[in-house]
Amino acid sequence: MSYPLLKSLHISLAMLTVVFFLWRASRSIFDPANLPRWARIAPHLIDSLLLLAGLWLMVQLGQYPFKDAWLTAKVLGLLAYIALGTLAIKRGRTKSARALATLGALLVFIYIVGVALNHSPRAWF
Repeated sequence: MSYPLLKSLHISLAMLTVVFFLWRASRSIFDPANLPRWARIAPHLIDSLLLLAGLWLMVQLGQYPFKDAWLTAKVLGLLAYIALGTLAIKRGRTKSARALATLGALLVFIYIVGVALNHSPRAWF
């Protein structure tokens, strides 16, 4: 797969991921009834494809975490996003805790986008 196509796929999957996250997080805050089966499966499929596309891009570019600072920052940001996302959707005990975790995850996602666009751990700064 060509680099421009793979990059477009990665960006599209990242946008889908955040849309699904925000939908699931808002449901966990405002309407915590059970999600339909497809809504519990689709995000995992999209996230897996996003990770595979990211790994493929990493290999194509020859840039790796702990070798390239911006990619290290992106991976660490991803870990923070996952942790906050888990709090926002499943592990947050109160609505306010889930809301704060959702906001934190969204801010981390924006940071990751800034790192990716600028190829710098400083992201938007």
